[in-house]
Amino acid sequence: MAISIDNFSSPPSSKSHATQIFLRILAIGTTLSAACLMFTNKQATVVYGIPVDARYTYSPAFKFFAFANIVAFALSLLSLILVFLMGRKAASSTHYFCLFLHDLIITTLLMAALAASWAIAYVGKFGNSHTGWIQICDHFGKFCNRGIASTLLGFLGVIIYLILTIVSANQSRQIRA
Repeated sequence: MAISIDNFSSPPSSKSHATQIFLRILAIGTTLSAACLMFTNKQATVVYGIPVDARYTYSPAFKFFAFANIVAFALSLLSLILVFLMGRKAASSTHYFCLFLHDLIITTLLMAALAASWAIAYVGKFGNSHTGWIQICDHFGKFCNRGIASTLLGFLGVIIYLILTIVSANQSRQIRA
Protein backbone atom coordinates (compact mmCIF):
# COMPACT_ATOMS: atom_id res chain seq x y z
CA MET A 1 0.00 0.00 0.00
CA ALA A 2 1.53 3.27 -1.14
CA ILE A 3 1.05 6.43 0.87
CA SER A 4 1.09 9.76 -0.93
CA ILE A 5 3.38 12.25 0.73
CA ASP A 6 1.37 15.21 -0.58
CA ASN A 7 -1.63 14.34 1.61
CA PHE A 8 0.20 15.06 4.82
CA SER A 9 1.22 18.44 6.07
CA SER A 10 2.99 19.67 9.10
CA PRO A 11 2.91 23.21 10.30
CA PRO A 12 6.31 24.80 10.40
CA SER A 13 7.80 25.23 13.83
CA SER A 14 7.59 28.80 15.06
CA LYS A 15 11.38 28.91 15.46
CA SER A 16 11.95 27.76 11.89
CA HIS A 17 9.30 30.15 10.57
CA ALA A 18 10.86 33.07 12.47
CA THR A 19 14.28 32.08 11.12
CA GLN A 20 12.92 32.09 7.56
CA ILE A 21 11.43 35.55 8.02
CA PHE A 22 14.54 36.99 9.68
CA LEU A 23 16.91 35.59 7.04
CA ARG A 24 14.71 36.78 4.18
CA ILE A 25 14.64 40.30 5.63
CA LEU A 26 18.45 40.17 5.88
CA ALA A 27 18.64 38.92 2.30
CA ILE A 28 16.44 41.80 1.15
CA GLY A 29 18.71 44.29 2.91
CA THR A 30 22.00 42.88 1.66
CA THR A 31 20.97 42.39 -1.96
CA LEU A 32 19.39 45.84 -2.20
CA SER A 33 22.41 47.48 -0.55
CA ALA A 34 24.86 45.64 -2.81
CA ALA A 35 22.91 46.66 -5.90
CA CYS A 36 22.56 50.31 -4.82
CA LEU A 37 26.27 50.58 -4.06
CA MET A 38 27.16 49.14 -7.45
CA PHE A 39 24.59 51.21 -9.38
CA THR A 40 25.96 54.43 -7.89
CA ASN A 41 29.61 53.43 -8.25
CA LYS A 42 31.51 55.96 -10.38
CA GLN A 43 34.52 58.19 -10.05
CA ALA A 44 36.24 60.73 -12.29
CA THR A 45 39.89 61.58 -11.93
CA VAL A 46 42.88 62.84 -13.89
CA VAL A 47 45.51 60.23 -14.77
CA TYR A 48 48.74 61.52 -16.33
CA GLY A 49 46.98 64.77 -17.27
CA ILE A 50 44.06 63.00 -18.98
CA PRO A 51 40.57 63.12 -17.43
CA VAL A 52 39.31 59.55 -16.98
CA ASP A 53 36.22 58.18 -15.33
CA ALA A 54 35.36 54.75 -13.99
CA ARG A 55 31.78 53.49 -13.90
CA TYR A 56 30.23 50.15 -13.09
CA THR A 57 28.62 50.15 -16.56
CA TYR A 58 32.04 49.81 -18.19
CA SER A 59 32.27 46.22 -16.94
CA PRO A 60 29.74 43.55 -17.96
CA ALA A 61 30.65 41.64 -14.80
CA PHE A 62 29.72 44.59 -12.58
CA LYS A 63 26.47 45.10 -14.50
CA PHE A 64 25.65 41.40 -14.11
CA PHE A 65 26.39 41.66 -10.38
CA ALA A 66 24.17 44.72 -9.93
CA PHE A 67 21.24 43.30 -11.89
CA ALA A 68 21.54 39.86 -10.26
CA ASN A 69 21.26 41.54 -6.88
CA ILE A 70 18.18 43.47 -8.01
CA VAL A 71 16.58 40.21 -9.21
CA ALA A 72 17.50 38.55 -5.90
CA PHE A 73 16.04 41.51 -4.01
CA ALA A 74 12.74 41.35 -5.89
CA LEU A 75 12.45 37.58 -5.52
CA SER A 76 13.42 37.81 -1.84
CA LEU A 77 10.59 40.26 -1.30
CA LEU A 78 8.19 37.92 -3.06
CA SER A 79 9.40 34.92 -1.08
CA LEU A 80 9.01 36.86 2.18
CA ILE A 81 5.35 37.43 1.35
CA LEU A 82 4.96 33.74 0.52
CA VAL A 83 6.58 32.68 3.80
CA PHE A 84 4.17 34.95 5.68
CA LEU A 85 1.25 33.33 3.86
CA MET A 86 2.61 29.82 4.41
CA GLY A 87 2.94 30.52 8.14
CA ARG A 88 -0.74 31.40 8.47
CA LYS A 89 -1.97 28.09 7.16
CA ALA A 90 -0.64 24.56 7.17
CA ALA A 91 1.60 24.33 4.14
CA SER A 92 2.50 21.03 2.56
CA SER A 93 6.03 19.83 2.06
CA THR A 94 5.53 20.56 -1.65
CA HIS A 95 5.26 24.28 -0.86
CA TYR A 96 8.48 24.13 1.09
CA PHE A 97 10.16 22.16 -1.69
CA CYS A 98 9.24 24.93 -4.15
CA LEU A 99 10.68 27.44 -1.70
CA PHE A 100 13.84 25.30 -1.51
CA LEU A 101 14.17 25.36 -5.33
CA HIS A 102 13.65 29.13 -5.30
CA ASP A 103 16.38 29.59 -2.70
CA LEU A 104 18.73 27.27 -4.55
CA ILE A 105 18.30 29.16 -7.83
CA ILE A 106 18.84 32.55 -6.15
CA THR A 107 21.92 31.20 -4.35
CA THR A 108 23.36 30.01 -7.65
CA LEU A 109 22.59 33.32 -9.38
CA LEU A 110 24.22 35.31 -6.59
CA MET A 111 27.27 33.03 -6.55
CA ALA A 112 27.76 33.45 -10.29
CA ALA A 113 27.41 37.23 -10.07
CA LEU A 114 29.74 37.38 -7.09
CA ALA A 115 32.39 35.30 -8.86
CA ALA A 116 32.27 37.52 -11.94
CA SER A 117 32.43 40.71 -9.88
CA TRP A 118 35.20 39.41 -7.66
CA ALA A 119 37.34 38.43 -10.67
CA ILE A 120 37.12 41.91 -12.18
CA ALA A 121 37.67 43.55 -8.79
CA TYR A 122 40.81 41.46 -8.33
CA VAL A 123 42.18 42.55 -11.70
CA GLY A 124 41.33 46.18 -10.87
CA LYS A 125 43.13 45.93 -7.54
CA PHE A 126 46.23 43.98 -8.58
CA GLY A 127 46.28 44.07 -12.40
CA ASN A 128 47.68 41.24 -14.50
CA SER A 129 51.26 41.67 -15.67
CA HIS A 130 51.05 38.70 -18.06
CA THR A 131 48.34 40.34 -20.16
CA GLY A 132 49.41 43.95 -19.66
CA TRP A 133 46.39 44.95 -17.56
CA ILE A 134 47.38 47.61 -15.08
CA GLN A 135 45.89 48.08 -11.64
CA ILE A 136 43.46 50.97 -11.42
CA CYS A 137 42.66 51.10 -7.72
CA ASP A 138 45.63 53.35 -6.99
CA HIS A 139 43.97 55.97 -9.26
CA PHE A 140 40.30 55.20 -8.47
CA GLY A 141 40.25 54.59 -4.72
CA LYS A 142 36.63 55.61 -4.13
CA PHE A 143 35.44 53.46 -7.04
CA CYS A 144 37.36 50.42 -5.81
CA ASN A 145 36.29 50.84 -2.18
CA ARG A 146 32.61 51.06 -3.13
CA GLY A 147 33.05 48.04 -5.40
CA ILE A 148 34.66 46.07 -2.58
CA ALA A 149 31.88 47.08 -0.16
CA SER A 150 29.24 46.04 -2.69
CA THR A 151 31.00 42.74 -3.31
CA LEU A 152 31.28 42.03 0.43
CA LEU A 153 27.57 42.69 0.82
CA GLY A 154 27.00 40.33 -2.10
CA PHE A 155 29.11 37.71 -0.34
CA LEU A 156 26.97 38.14 2.77
CA GLY A 157 23.87 37.72 0.59
CA VAL A 158 25.24 34.43 -0.77
CA ILE A 159 25.86 33.16 2.77
CA ILE A 160 22.35 34.16 3.86
CA TYR A 161 20.82 32.43 0.86
CA LEU A 162 22.94 29.34 1.45
CA ILE A 163 21.54 29.15 4.99
CA LEU A 164 18.02 29.76 3.62
CA THR A 165 18.52 26.91 1.15
CA ILE A 166 19.46 24.56 3.99
CA VAL A 167 16.51 25.68 6.13
CA SER A 168 14.09 25.31 3.21
CA ALA A 169 15.45 21.86 2.36
CA ASN A 170 15.03 20.80 5.96
CA GLN A 171 11.45 22.06 6.08
CA SER A 172 10.56 20.39 2.79
CA ARG A 173 11.50 16.97 4.11
CA GLN A 174 9.69 17.30 7.44
CA ILE A 175 6.30 15.64 7.04
CA ARG A 176 3.99 14.04 9.51
CA ALA A 177 3.26 10.37 8.96
